Amino acid sequence: MPGIDDCRIIDFPKIADPRGNLTFIEGGRHVPFDIKRVYYLYDVPGGAERGGHAHIALSQLVIAMSGSFDVVLDDGHGRKRFHLNRSYYGLYVCPMVWRELNNFSSGSVCLVLASDLYGEADYYRDYGRFLMDVRGR
Repeated sequence: MPGIDDCRIIDFPKIADPRGNLTFIEGGRHVPFDIKRVYYLYDVPGGAERGGHAHIALSQLVIAMSGSFDVVLDDGHGRKRFHLNRSYYGLYVCPMVWRELNNFSSGSVCLVLASDLYGEADYYRDYGRFLMDVRGR
């Protein structure tokens, strides 16, 4: 079963130019899954937290497009915190890992690339139930 050791930072190409830098992301090359959905979080109030769930089968790539925030990952056996603050790298989050996003800076934008369309049945929203399932397997 995947865990937080399978989650990692992925660097994207960065083309430096005095007129402004450019970074690109290509499906099948920089992302370890086919991209089926893209969404973003913005205007997150100070002190607010997002996430607070895990996915059964969905993989995600989380990118700080602007500003910064923390992603706390938990696989039921350990926790790891990642501080995202560059638009040229992203955090790969594999299935069966609980995630919490917090510590958003003012004006931050979080872009998420997902491996599937939205499906409520793929979510763990209760941390206790998540722990029972990952520790019971």
